[in-house]
Amino acid sequence: MSKFTLFKRGFRNGIPIFLGYLAVSFTFGIAARDAGLTSFQAVLISATNLTSAGQFAALGIIATQASYIEMALTQLVINLRYCLMSSSLSQRFDEKMKPHHRFFIAFGVTDEIFGVSSAYLQENVPPAYCYGLIAASWPGWVLGTALGCLSGSILPASVLSALGVALYGMFIAIIVPPTKNNRVLLGIVIISMLLSLVFAITPILKGISSGFRVIILTIIIAGAAAYFFPVEEEGHYER
Repeated sequence: MSKFTLFKRGFRNGIPIFLGYLAVSFTFGIAARDAGLTSFQAVLISATNLTSAGQFAALGIIATQASYIEMALTQLVINLRYCLMSSSLSQRFDEKMKPHHRFFIAFGVTDEIFGVSSAYLQENVPPAYCYGLIAASWPGWVLGTALGCLSGSILPASVLSALGVALYGMFIAIIVPPTKNNRVLLGIVIISMLLSLVFAITPILKGISSGFRVIILTIIIAGAAAYFFPVEEEGHYER
């Protein structure tokens, strides 16, 4: 299969992510405007940072005029999970793949793109396919931010509230299909939900920040799953 064909397939599979990002980043555009940012500043943030939780957290820090150090540490904690995702994807690439490909793909790694990339191929993820996903998804995040800044004030509060939960709908759409035919994956998802609930309601554990909570749960659950249910490699994908 040619690289162009893989790119087209990735682009097509990224269209649903584009639509989801369009709705979620619309809310970010509204929040950025309320925080005092200009439309250009808000769009620039979305164009250079592809992280919803990190961007929303940044607005609060900007509004309080906190230091750059606080901003950097907050972003490190919240976005540390992307290091794990990038590390996981990097294991699926050809060892001879040039560094600049890894750099550009790492920029576009999000929860949704990682989930779709991981589900597409069990053995490896061709770079062309990832480029297609990013090319379709990234514009949705930027465009949604611009639309939120320009027209968010005309929407009623109920609509804005609904847009705020759109990101969770994307998570469900990514997780549910693979679990239908894989009992191990279904069990891992259920265990993940239960442990997340434990961390959320236990007095000591709920004091852990959301970023570190994701890292801890990911290491524990993914490590246990990899140890008890290893995936055997059956070949390589043609690039």
